[in-house]
Amino acid sequence: MMGDGSDDLLRIGSHTFRSRLITGTGKYPDPETMVEATKASGTELVTVAVRRIDLSKDRSEKNFIDYLLPLGVKILPNTAGCYDADCAVRTARLARAALETDLIKLEVIGDQKTLFPDMYETLRAAEILVREGFTVLPYTIPDQVAGKRLEEIGCAAVMPLGSPIGSGQGMPDFRVIEFMVEELSVPVIVDAGLGAPSDASLAMEIGAAAVLVNTGIAKAKDPVKMARAFKLGVEAGRLAYHAGRIPKLRYAMASSPTEGVIGTPAKPSG
Repeated sequence: MMGDGSDDLLRIGSHTFRSRLITGTGKYPDPETMVEATKASGTELVTVAVRRIDLSKDRSEKNFIDYLLPLGVKILPNTAGCYDADCAVRTARLARAALETDLIKLEVIGDQKTLFPDMYETLRAAEILVREGFTVLPYTIPDQVAGKRLEEIGCAAVMPLGSPIGSGQGMPDFRVIEFMVEELSVPVIVDAGLGAPSDASLAMEIGAAAVLVNTGIAKAKDPVKMARAFKLGVEAGRLAYHAGRIPKLRYAMASSPTEGVIGTPAKPSG
C-alpha cells in the first residue's frame, strides 16, 4: 500500500473508488446540509431510495438527484421500502432505466420493527437481478453462510448490518463480520447501525472493505463535521488494518525490555 493510498482501491464489480465511505441522503435537516456533508465525507458513492424520489424527466422541483449530480459522485439506488422480491426487482429496473446505472443496493425488508432483511426474498431477488446484468449489493444479516449464498449467486459485494438501521449501536458482535471477511471473496461492506467514527474505524480495522453511513452523519448535531470525522475514521481504520495490530494478550507485557537491566527482580522459581 502506498503512503497516499493511491493503489488501495475499492472494487465493486466494474466500478472502482478511492473512498471507502458510502453515504446516504435521508434524514438531513435540508438538502443544502446534505450537499455539504457529502462533500466533507469525501465519498464517491451515495445511496438514494428510489421509491422516495421523482425520476420523471419533467419534474418541476429539485430532488436528491439534482443536488448530487454536480458533486460528481456515483449514485447507488436502493430498493428501500420493498417487502418482497417482486417489488425489489421492479424498483431496480426503474432505477436502471431512469439513472442509467447497473448499480443497485438490494433491500428486501422482512420485519417492520427491526428492519431486518427477509433473506429468502433477498436471495430470490438477487438471482433475478444478477441474471439481468445488475451489479448487486445486497443488504443482509451478518452471517457468513448467507453471505456465501449471495456471493455464489453472483453479487458484487455483501452489506451485512452492524446493528439495526438507524440505531447507532455500532457493531455489538463484530466477530460475525470478521467471519464474513475471512470467508468471502467479494467486498464486505458494513451497512446500518454505525453511530460514531470509532464504529467505522473498527469495521475497517477488522477487514471490512467499506462502510455505509446515513443516520450517524445526518442526525448528528453538526452533520458536516461528523461527515469529516467519519471520513477520518474510515481512513484510520483502513491504515490500521494494513499496518497489522498487535495480538491481544491475557497479561501485561512491559513496553521496555527488562533482560539484562541492573536490579531487575529475579523470576520466581517453579
